[in-house]
Amino acid sequence: MNFKVYQHYSLYGFANSYIVGNDDAGEALLVDPSEFTVGMLNHVEKNGYNLVAVLLTHSHTHHVRGLGTMLRVYDARIHAAAPRILGFPCKTVRDGEPFTAAGFDIEPLSVPGHSPDSIVYCLEGLMFTGDALHAGLPGKTLSTFNAALLADRIATKLAPYPDETVLFPGHGPPSSLGSERRSNIGLEKGWAEKVKTSYDFFV
Repeated sequence: MNFKVYQHYSLYGFANSYIVGNDDAGEALLVDPSEFTVGMLNHVEKNGYNLVAVLLTHSHTHHVRGLGTMLRVYDARIHAAAPRILGFPCKTVRDGEPFTAAGFDIEPLSVPGHSPDSIVYCLEGLMFTGDALHAGLPGKTLSTFNAALLADRIATKLAPYPDETVLFPGHGPPSSLGSERRSNIGLEKGWAEKVKTSYDFFV
């Protein structure tokens, strides 16, 4: 399959959004629309894509605020763990139940801890991790219990995927699953027990 990934960095929440275009099908999906800007619109249009789907990794405002703008232009189906986000109906995704969007076979993985509705999406050797996992850091949690839950889900849910899987997080630079297995502090033994409710990672 021929496809492209376009990353958009938003100053609102310092968040990443991603357009994934299927050149063979002429369709695209959008991951976590923090914003929907003229630049993003131009990218979709100049590549001749029809934007048909949105994948939401979780419902925090700085990852979904652009939904309303995007839906004024495209009739796209929203996929998320919640049935409604910002008042918009969503196609509910469930852990380990694959679905197809924009011609991509997508595997959703439930990885709670940062938020109860955190979903990681896997497709074509790519992994969109939202705020569950960033380069070098796990997502922010507010308790030792949630930190332990997140660390366990990262370790077990992502274990079957190869090291060369490319990670696209909700904040910060891309990485690979192999790099995170070796160096992410959230995967260090005993990390969860060290987490305090007052710790101040941005994400």
